[in-house]
Amino acid sequence: MSLYQKIINREEKISLVGLGYVGMPIAVAFAKKADVIGFDLNREKIEAYQSGIDPTKEVGDEAVAKTPVHFTSDPAELKQAKFHIVAVPTPINQDKTPDLDPVESASHIVGQNLTKGSIVVYESTVYPGVTEDVCVPILEQESGLKCGTDFKIGYSPERINPGDKVHRLENIRKIVSGMDEEALEEIANVYELVIEAGVHRASSIKVAEAAKVVENSQRDINIAFINELAMAFDRMGIDTNEVIDAMNTKWNALGFRPGLVGGHCIGVDPYYFIYEAEKLGYHSRLISAGRQINDDMSVFVGDQIIKQMVLAGKAVRSSKVVFFGATFKENCPDVRNSKVLEIVQYIQEFGIRPVLVDPEADAREIERAYRYVLSDEKDAGSADCIVLAVAHDAYKQRSLAQWDAFFKDLPAGEKVIIDIKAILNAKEVREAGYTYWRL
Repeated sequence: MSLYQKIINREEKISLVGLGYVGMPIAVAFAKKADVIGFDLNREKIEAYQSGIDPTKEVGDEAVAKTPVHFTSDPAELKQAKFHIVAVPTPINQDKTPDLDPVESASHIVGQNLTKGSIVVYESTVYPGVTEDVCVPILEQESGLKCGTDFKIGYSPERINPGDKVHRLENIRKIVSGMDEEALEEIANVYELVIEAGVHRASSIKVAEAAKVVENSQRDINIAFINELAMAFDRMGIDTNEVIDAMNTKWNALGFRPGLVGGHCIGVDPYYFIYEAEKLGYHSRLISAGRQINDDMSVFVGDQIIKQMVLAGKAVRSSKVVFFGATFKENCPDVRNSKVLEIVQYIQEFGIRPVLVDPEADAREIERAYRYVLSDEKDAGSADCIVLAVAHDAYKQRSLAQWDAFFKDLPAGEKVIIDIKAILNAKEVREAGYTYWRL
């Protein structure tokens, strides 16, 4: 009997190693079809899930409270599973090289608890070759088992879009791969239990690893192109969003907008490609240039905040600048690699007093990772400048009058609005006399 058949008969279990923005939705989805062990080293996170609280907001408290997933921080419980899915983060180091510590650590833990007949599938974003060349030796060393004989491996890149309530795990086609045909079929069959959109069988693990990196590099390059236009159009006195609105009337326009590129995928994955390509003697020109442009946007926006305050006749030093939004994208609590926080750090060098407000953001993570404390909106008043940094739905619904309430009692021209996400009606704001700039 196949492992897939044993799983649907509930004779064998699935484990999820890493219960963040990716692993948690997968665990909850599979638990509707099979017995699932949800493992994470973070005991605080496990206790939250056990209490029916979803800090990621990806599946919601109610779904977490009802799910039959067995949450644990005890690695030994992984021995009860035969199909392991590793969904830990793969960040970058300060020098922009891949940080494989989380995926290597997860491999050690899985290897120590691996049993014969198991399949290990990695979802963590890596450069081509990591699964077979880095992870397999660790699994073999820790388990004393032989890959291909005693256990098998595969790779299925995650495609979850944090905060997106339309494109969900179930309705996004899943890439799957395996070390051989038998492993591929087992892995495809298991994922088809929850992926309504179906799966794409990649020809090899390396192809699947490369596909994930390329997906995000492609988006990064397209956004970099628009960001470069935005910086040039700013000097020309042209509104970039108006140009894009005009361009988008053509059927084949791509629809990208200028913005800050943070988060754990688009702002990170291209560096994995660049690293591996350069190891093999190829210098990536286009992808490297795109990364540089997008990384520079924090300074560009920071300079615009200062410039607009000077044009409004304000003393920059000790000015109160309120940032509405601190997450890397709208409608999610994820603050990893947030470029908003980089802007805050930059303008502080000029003596500005920043205030951070975000009802969606993970306040504890902001304090832990960035040493900033989120403020309540009641502390956001008497501002010299407000920065609409993230397009949360709650922010998009506000009127200009509601935003005006956060300013000091000043003439409109001395009230500075920086609209990074083009939330407001530019014509209305300018006609009202505000000092207004948008990316």
